[in-house]
Amino acid sequence: MATENDHAESVRALRQLRRMRTFYAGGAVLWAVSAVSAGWDAPGSRQMWVSVAFLVVFAALLGMTAIWLRRQQADHPDEPAHHAAPRRPAWRRHANA
Repeated sequence: MATENDHAESVRALRQLRRMRTFYAGGAVLWAVSAVSAGWDAPGSRQMWVSVAFLVVFAALLGMTAIWLRRQQADHPDEPAHHAAPRRPAWRRHANA
């Protein structure tokens, strides 16, 4: 059974994976535009191939991040995180006098 600390780390890991997925998607779009632009100006140039190489790297990173995120979400279904103390009062036990 996972402890509360493990659950908090898991939530942080999911949040970080979502941020990285956004970053890699942005990088892939940027390098795709750069590759198309370089290919339009000078097809087969070194600049075009470098842009294509970076596009492949960012697409691979995006794919791996998406796979990891899907696996993490499958392990932890959408269940609310209980960070606060329970609302019901704790049982009070008084010592018998």
